Amino acid sequence: MPLPEATLTREQTKIEACQEAIGYRFQRPELLRAALTHTSGANTRAASNERLEFLGDSVLGLVTCKLLFKRFPDYDEGDLTKVKSVVVSRKTCAIFSRSLGLGGFMFLGKGVGAFGEIPSNMHADVFEALVAAIFLDGGWEEAKHFILRFIEPVVERVAEESVGSNSKSHFQHVIQRQWGGTPRYLVLDEQGPDHDKCFKMAAEVEGHRFPAAWGRTKKEAEAKAALNALAEIEGTELPYPCD
Repeated sequence: MPLPEATLTREQTKIEACQEAIGYRFQRPELLRAALTHTSGANTRAASNERLEFLGDSVLGLVTCKLLFKRFPDYDEGDLTKVKSVVVSRKTCAIFSRSLGLGGFMFLGKGVGAFGEIPSNMHADVFEALVAAIFLDGGWEEAKHFILRFIEPVVERVAEESVGSNSKSHFQHVIQRQWGGTPRYLVLDEQGPDHDKCFKMAAEVEGHRFPAAWGRTKKEAEAKAALNALAEIEGTELPYPCD
């Protein structure tokens, strides 16, 4: 339960505000204090968030890997690695940090961040340290719940953009080399309400329609249709059969 504002010190006020912003209340607030402490604001290096950052990076990576492994059963190691590298990148962690306003809660040395925006690397560090602090305070389930709030939407977008675009590019290259044409993608069916539609799409080249695939977005359906088309050309099992 939050303390009355009149009884809080400046440090406690910052800790309280941070907990409200992140949607998690610590049983051991000292862990949050450590996560928010940059080396410039610590009495010793060991009192900064560097050790927590090390742990948080691993927790974040494990949650992400488990999600990707379950969400994309047909992706090979290379595809999974591509998506993971973006989802847990320093750039992405900095975006998460800024969305929570963590920079405003950090304990910094004099002059650090006083003359402009806090650097992206510091934002990434504090987000990873926060993940570790939640893990140590509330355990695996609390840390997983916190992480998934941020990474699930990113995973879907990155998968479409990286793996999806690669499969379509590869398919187009094969078609141009073997057929001399350009594939087009047809919407064969749509199901579900407007806010949660699924699309059935197929690739077609010079009148030949390849096996269709379902996807939760048109981009995802196109990528899966391209993989189905490649499987048909190669004479292998369809990765996304839908009929």
